[in-house]
Amino acid sequence: MTSPDDVRAAFANQVAYCEANGAPITGAIVAGIAAAIDDDSVFGQRVLGWQGAPLADALPLRCAAGFHALHLAGKAPELDQAYAGVARDLAVRKAIATIIAERGYALLPWLDSPPQTNEAGRSAGFIAALLWLAEQGLPARFALHEIGSSAGINLMLDRYRYDLGGVIVGPADAAMQFAPDWRGSPPPDQHIAILGAKGCDAAPVDLTDPAQADRLRAYIWPEHKERFARFEAAIVEAQRAALDLVRADAADFVEAMLAAPQQAGTTRVLMHSIVWQYVPEASRERVKVAMAAAGARATPDAPLAWIMLEANRTNFRHELRVQHWPAVPDWTQLATAHAHGAWIEWDAG
Repeated sequence: MTSPDDVRAAFANQVAYCEANGAPITGAIVAGIAAAIDDDSVFGQRVLGWQGAPLADALPLRCAAGFHALHLAGKAPELDQAYAGVARDLAVRKAIATIIAERGYALLPWLDSPPQTNEAGRSAGFIAALLWLAEQGLPARFALHEIGSSAGINLMLDRYRYDLGGVIVGPADAAMQFAPDWRGSPPPDQHIAILGAKGCDAAPVDLTDPAQADRLRAYIWPEHKERFARFEAAIVEAQRAALDLVRADAADFVEAMLAAPQQAGTTRVLMHSIVWQYVPEASRERVKVAMAAAGARATPDAPLAWIMLEANRTNFRHELRVQHWPAVPDWTQLATAHAHGAWIEWDAG
């Protein structure tokens, strides 16, 4: 059973995670919330009495998004100095305590669902993994399927341009261009083609709906200004061409994907980033079973691959790992990365 101590430990872990990923403002907000919550408010009672796993459920970031939403809407002037990065810890705590006491009910809806992916920079990791898969001899024509797509920002990865340690991928006139600080040897320089990208989410977001876009903005860490610019560019891209994004349970989506015919000479790929912890355990097990069974049926002309970019809560990095069939059913770690794609440390040689 979750205790208030477990909740506070999750907040402390999130503060360390933010600090390790260059987000001191978000870390200060999370620390301020942890210091301000108590049993005197409905908001504090619900947070401290959390019924799930507070870290896996990203409870601290659910809370932080609620405060950030108030700030972005101009409804929390008490936090202006905090979001400017000039308020001291005690001042941040007092401002947060005031908001909880006066407007705590407005924060409650933010506790109902986990944060949703809104960072196109993670696409660089997916592209690097596809380059690596092509070097392993898999067909370099990829059919991509993503779970936990949120608004589908990473489904548009073939519309972006990447400089990955000097390896260039993507159209020259792309709306977004990524050049993460590349550490280690570059990824393989291979020609790849993305035949299509389809995604699912338990609660898909329509980027062309201003209200839904506002909700996603609140999940962006405020000190990372370039992420807001990327988000606006993603909205324009979503308006330009519709995304293949459906509402579905992750396991249902994967099982349907694997049951569909696969074109010869293509590599079918399951991919996801910062979502595995939110998928219910029963669904995770179904995905694993379905992928293993499909992998056993895979052929060199119709292979299967699984790419995941997920958080390691011990070292506060993201790990880019790949499985592929029929050749190598074990996981290979290709890289570790910054939470939002600022740098990638290539481990694959």
